Amino acid sequence: MTGGRSAGRAYTARAAVTAERGADGRTRLPLLRSDGPLALREAAGAVYLVGAAAGPLGGDDLEIDIEVRAGASLAVRSAATSVALPGAGESRLTVRADVAAGGRLDFAPEPAVAAAGCRHRSSARITLAEGAALRWYEELVLGRHGEPPGRHASRFDVTFGGVPLLRHELCLDDPAVYGSPAVLGGARAAGSVLLAGAGLPREPRTGDGVAVLPLAGPGVLITAVAADSAALRRRLAGAERDHCPESPLSPAGR
Repeated sequence: MTGGRSAGRAYTARAAVTAERGADGRTRLPLLRSDGPLALREAAGAVYLVGAAAGPLGGDDLEIDIEVRAGASLAVRSAATSVALPGAGESRLTVRADVAAGGRLDFAPEPAVAAAGCRHRSSARITLAEGAALRWYEELVLGRHGEPPGRHASRFDVTFGGVPLLRHELCLDDPAVYGSPAVLGGARAAGSVLLAGAGLPREPRTGDGVAVLPLAGPGVLITAVAADSAALRRRLAGAERDHCPESPLSPAGR
């Protein structure tokens, strides 16, 4: 494990975690692998992503593989906000998740910040079997305090039972576009919660800076924008609590 980064060095790293249901009914982790700046730690009923180096920095190529086997439950959190920083080229973070029947994955890291000058791309490729449940939570803050944001793009590709459930991309690489009223307007934070599984609402809802969109399959996408991270979190949490109370991974359903 590396605690810092030498000048001009970009990381290529791949971390992984596997969760399975033991004979006693409890979830255990037969695989928990850290690599480079991606340090995974088990604590307080969850696996925490602990940044072992600053970044992601331009040029970094980081990957996390998650497997939740049949009947297991896994929560993934992060110990702190991540800050995408400028460097030599584009930085990338790719998360791949595979959840078997009866498995539950709750992925909810702390916010990501697109610092001035960064070029960052994140992607999530998620495969869910019939009977799986998912909660996928993301927050993005556009720039640190008092600075303009960098360029950031994120994408979800989710398949449920072999059928595409969601293809969603948020591309914030041109301030002249995403600063318009049709995209983010004056918002400095944007986020989403994807819920997949049984017991989800089928009616769309909209509110102050929030939209709840039922998907064609067994899923709901909640999106929100706000002036800052604190307001964004309140909006996402309120929409999840009020509109999706029956989801097994929502705050009300847990």
